[in-house]
Amino acid sequence: MRVYPLLLAGLLAACGDSAPSLPMDHPILAPFQPTQHKAQADVAAAPAFADQTGGGIFATATGQVLRLRLDGTRALLENHPGNTVAPGRVRAVFRLGTSSALVEADNGLFLAQLGWLIAPSWRELPGPGLTGTASMPDGSVWLGHGSGLYHLRDGVLSALKVDGKALEGVTSLVAAPADTGAMGLWFLRQDAAWLAVRTTTGTWRVSPAQVPLLEGERPMELVGLGSSEKGKAEAWLLTSERLLRRTADGWRQVGLAQKPTQVLAAGRFVWVKAGSVLLSYDADADKWGEASGVDTREFRFLAADESGCAWVQLGADTVALSRGPVPRVLGLHEGMEVVEDTLVVRARLVPGVEPVSVTFEVAGVEVPVRAPSYSLGGVETDGTPKPYSFVGLEPGPHTLHAVARYVDGTEARRAVAFQYQPLSTVALGWQKDIRPIHEARCAKCHVSGPGRPLSSYELWRDNTQLIIAAVREQRMPADGPLDPQLISVIQRWAATGANP
Repeated sequence: MRVYPLLLAGLLAACGDSAPSLPMDHPILAPFQPTQHKAQADVAAAPAFADQTGGGIFATATGQVLRLRLDGTRALLENHPGNTVAPGRVRAVFRLGTSSALVEADNGLFLAQLGWLIAPSWRELPGPGLTGTASMPDGSVWLGHGSGLYHLRDGVLSALKVDGKALEGVTSLVAAPADTGAMGLWFLRQDAAWLAVRTTTGTWRVSPAQVPLLEGERPMELVGLGSSEKGKAEAWLLTSERLLRRTADGWRQVGLAQKPTQVLAAGRFVWVKAGSVLLSYDADADKWGEASGVDTREFRFLAADESGCAWVQLGADTVALSRGPVPRVLGLHEGMEVVEDTLVVRARLVPGVEPVSVTFEVAGVEVPVRAPSYSLGGVETDGTPKPYSFVGLEPGPHTLHAVARYVDGTEARRAVAFQYQPLSTVALGWQKDIRPIHEARCAKCHVSGPGRPLSSYELWRDNTQLIIAAVREQRMPADGPLDPQLISVIQRWAATGANP
């Protein structure tokens, strides 16, 4: 498969030699005793993927790929029967979509979805050496690699080049706003920070990032906060000396008592290893905490998810750490666009002590829910979870809270930011609106390929709920996530009657 170079609008001038003094954040650290779930597996010291519904996908020390869950269960991922080659020894796992991961093996890249390892058409590009991934709001994904920077969109992998040359040596990358407010890609290469901003379709302007570094200070790692009702997305930069954050007002320094050496982030949470202490930051609450009872002498971050959970290695053990027994939310994920008036949403409790009560909160309304399903919409007489009606919500950003309260008076809270865009009255049709999507992104696997047959309107209509769940959770298409606008089209087509 050919790798087509992306166009570049130009290269801007580098930042100045002097670094201005920065506003300083002075964290007030509240001690907390984290909940700890030890994994019963020999996990490799390599990047991994954490799922916000609980668990994640990890490389083992023997080169296999493993799915772990907080309840201690585990499962191997199987080679898909439609693959022409089996995965070799697994090196690392990276985030691709909400519920899908990119697995790097010795013989190329594979997608981890629904218990399968699927070989995409671009599997052998760019080869071993992946350093990170970053998802953009348009549904595309950037891949950082020693040989360059690659863009995955609509199932096509292309290389970003400047003057015909690859951007070699990319070590870290994150999606976060640029100075203009437009979403950009921040990345590190050759001991410098860079920023790529899209100007037109397929055209990106690449320039050195304007980072106020001190003389001799080097950028080490980029992570990012997502956006929510309470705050915008941010880039955070760990340097050889300190921790910086890029807010809407510019760069700020995070004043820590000990030198930070590791950082990890997902959703609205940041974890920091600084000296001998482990810190956690909740951006929506604007609160810092210091974990107690965690031996950080042999410590390494592996993965984090949007609930505030961090998977780490403590010596020979792999442990999931959270600030409390935070419930997980099923049926609604971070950043999701909700177009249906109804949605089945449930809470999943972490193993341990049962709460006194569990409630959901959205738009000022508190809804008590009951075990065992903890369904926001309640249940049918046979126990089947019922959908909850979002009618009455104002269009725009919202936050759903799942709250577990315990007998000692404490509570654990999961906040999920989402966008509500009420259903249009305009009915969509399969032939006019859905079939072009099917032919462009689905047919190669779901007509003559290994996927479930979806070659006709009738098959799409009969499998509507399965299709919506797969594209909304970014598990399908198998060669990369679908553009959010196309996901919305599929959802709206189904919600307006799944017309032919």
